[in-house]
Amino acid sequence: MKLGAKTLLTTAALTFGALAALAQPVISAKSGLVSKSEGEVYLGDKPIEDSQANFPEVKENQVLSTKQGRAEILLTRGVVMRMGENAAFKMFTNRLIDTRLEVLSGSAIVEAAEMVKDNNLTILAGDATVTVTKHGLYRFDMAANSIKVFDGMASVTLNGQTTLVGQGRLLRVQNGQPVIEKFNKDDTDALDNWSRRRAEQVARANPSSAKQVYDSGCGGMYGTQWASPVGPYDPNNPCSCGGWRYNPWYGLITYIPCGANIYSPYGYRYWGPMNVMQAYYIPPQPSPGYYGGGGGGGNYFPSMGNTAGGYAGAMSSSSPGMVSSAPAAAATTGTTSSASAGSSSAGHGASGGHGK
Repeated sequence: MKLGAKTLLTTAALTFGALAALAQPVISAKSGLVSKSEGEVYLGDKPIEDSQANFPEVKENQVLSTKQGRAEILLTRGVVMRMGENAAFKMFTNRLIDTRLEVLSGSAIVEAAEMVKDNNLTILAGDATVTVTKHGLYRFDMAANSIKVFDGMASVTLNGQTTLVGQGRLLRVQNGQPVIEKFNKDDTDALDNWSRRRAEQVARANPSSAKQVYDSGCGGMYGTQWASPVGPYDPNNPCSCGGWRYNPWYGLITYIPCGANIYSPYGYRYWGPMNVMQAYYIPPQPSPGYYGGGGGGGNYFPSMGNTAGGYAGAMSSSSPGMVSSAPAAAATTGTTSSASAGSSSAGHGASGGHGK
């Protein structure tokens, strides 16, 4: 059966519209978006099905719970919470300027890659109230009545008394009183390992999304006068950075910082739109006399070895001096969309393939 021109145009328009919808930059202007679920996860009494096109939102006074499953929830900008099996939390307020929730049962890990100004996060855990104000990695275990700080600093209020808990320390509540002790940060379990893998996958999708922000009519590609290519966080602005963004090539949500690059507590790098362009896409201007008065050219792009995740995998790898024990990209990609993105959109090197 032959398709007419009108049918082809209609199909193309629908396809383009679907891709445009997938490329919308900002996912939500509130905390509580469920970015990943595995196994049995419930919002209230309704099961959640993992999808690359539909991300449910935990609204105020709703409860998310897991049975034999796990869930990843986006909180304030740059902060994500990952729930283990048989866990639950309740969202009290989901505004970015005032996010308050309670871990009701099970275990949860909070990864704070960036704490954006005027975004506030408060977590209730039993009798303790935890204010997350710093970059870090925090774990809540309700069965043990404890709060672990793998990285960063937690401010814990218990019975009107505030205690600061630093890196490598845990706070345990015994008889209503805080007890602080050391713990072995290498003593991890399945939830810790899953959280690290998810952090790697999210960071791997960042470079192509950062490039997409730059390419969304937000600044010139070349030239010596560098104007700021992006604007402040705005859920309706395609040039916005400093927020969560869906990456259609990797089929997941990643984070785009404004300004300088940042590193997650696991050591993975998140590039800002300007920095990713300067580092991996735009050749630097040669100094006078570089060509010796003659023609020719050269490869100005940094040399990077291929990985299972393409060049994006190399970009999101741990920073120098920050050792990551995450498995190799090939073992942690976990989805066919991530693997295909590594070969189709991220593996083109100097041709600027990241999402283009």
